[in-house]
Amino acid sequence: MTTQSEVAQALCILCERVIGETNVDQMFKQISVFARIFNCSSIAYGCRTPVPNVERKSRRKLPTISTYPKEWQEHCLKSGYDRLDPGVRLRRSQSLPLLWDDAYKDPNTTDRERRIFDEAKEFGLRTGVTIPLRGRLGTFPTMSFVQTETSDLSNSAVCYLWLAALVVHIMVERSLDLNADVPSLTARETECISWVPKGKSSWDIGAILGISPNTVDFHIKHVLKKLDTTNRMVAAMEAEQLGLIEPQFWLL
Repeated sequence: MTTQSEVAQALCILCERVIGETNVDQMFKQISVFARIFNCSSIAYGCRTPVPNVERKSRRKLPTISTYPKEWQEHCLKSGYDRLDPGVRLRRSQSLPLLWDDAYKDPNTTDRERRIFDEAKEFGLRTGVTIPLRGRLGTFPTMSFVQTETSDLSNSAVCYLWLAALVVHIMVERSLDLNADVPSLTARETECISWVPKGKSSWDIGAILGISPNTVDFHIKHVLKKLDTTNRMVAAMEAEQLGLIEPQFWLL
């Protein structure tokens, strides 16, 4: 059994090897070694988005990295599940780590979400913890540590994993030029696109802002061009992830 002093020493070694590192893959090799102290053999990191395969051609974004079993990742893609966590629902206000066992037992967890957890176990993802993080551009990345053989994740274990996740997340952000080629929106463009994720039509937005629907379409068209997309909902999600508008979406 690893003692507290040995865990603390391992965390110090992780920090020494990660701080100043610019290679993201190397960072995750180091944190994977650290996570195995707590029998966590899989890690997933990245930002959640309700739109799959949204690509930014030149703008940089946080990477999505998963060491989940390949079979599970393929199953998630086929079933339309979130590849980061099997069924953890986080609010934007979530700030503390969430144990999967607690999420499973939560009365607010839906039957569908519990079914996803059950399916994950069939692929060897027994239990884990998801740690919410904060992105520099208003994004809401998470890092999850998962056990293939169920063993107790104590409060101290969660705290150590939390600290390790924060260190690696900070270094990942520093390794990327997150402001590279990020467009700017005018005040009116920001107002118009901000109402899109709330289900408002151009007519609705025009009534709210006191402008015509055609004017709304004009501004949204400019937003679509700046964000290199032809879909206004995708543009709204892109604008949110780039920190151009206030977050509007639940992280599912």
